[in-house]
Amino acid sequence: MSKLDTDTLPQAPNATPPDYLSGNKMAWQDKAADYIAAAEAAWDSDQPYWGVFGIPDTHTHLLPEDMTGLHCIELGCGTAYVSAWMRRRGATVVALDPTPNQLTTARRLQKQHGLEFEIIEGFAESVPLPKASFDFAISEYGAALWSDPYCWIPEAARLLKPGGQLVLLTNSALMMMCAPDYDSDGPVGEQLLRPYFDMHRIEWPDCPGQTEFHLNHGDWISLFTANQLVVERLVELRVPQGAETRYNWADKDWGNQWPLEEAWVVRKAVA
Repeated sequence: MSKLDTDTLPQAPNATPPDYLSGNKMAWQDKAADYIAAAEAAWDSDQPYWGVFGIPDTHTHLLPEDMTGLHCIELGCGTAYVSAWMRRRGATVVALDPTPNQLTTARRLQKQHGLEFEIIEGFAESVPLPKASFDFAISEYGAALWSDPYCWIPEAARLLKPGGQLVLLTNSALMMMCAPDYDSDGPVGEQLLRPYFDMHRIEWPDCPGQTEFHLNHGDWISLFTANQLVVERLVELRVPQGAETRYNWADKDWGNQWPLEEAWVVRKAVA
């Protein structure tokens, strides 16, 4: 297993690692224990499901049914259950995350389930692997939420082979405009609370030290285009009737009318 930390990130002259890396890593070190039960359930499932309501992949088709022969990477893997799903579908997989406590759970479950793939401790902003190494890359939250897209999207594009596909799932732009500042204020509502334009970096007042990243649709498309990534689909996840979640901010009735989450499916252009 390889290891990469903030001090070993490749840097341009006089550059420093992004300031948010250490805070987000520390936050997830603390949160890791709260995600063990969810990790165990996801590893036990042969059928992928997505987001905070566990929407089945039969609704979204974010993973190919047959991944035999594909070289894949999960960016910000957490407990690596998505990597486990890809491995079961025949892929050769690398799972990358900066959080040792999350990776401890991943390695335990990997051993328990007998699924072999490489796990690397590192950041999606700078991956210690050669360019054009992968046919498929994915981030469900992970890098898609906790890494600056202006850093990790170029890196994902570098890692993909021409014709390779990237899938990322995160909160929807609409949800971000309607979410209250404090978790104690209740779930997402029907009022616009923050602007659509100039989305990028968000620090919630009740989560000090943590930094999330969000873009509006136009900025996502511009960023993909600048990195030779062609948009194939925007999947706006609809919460099925009867679905449940443990997250206070996610209202199932809201999510049945408007997208709480969205997934971009893009492909590296072939020269």
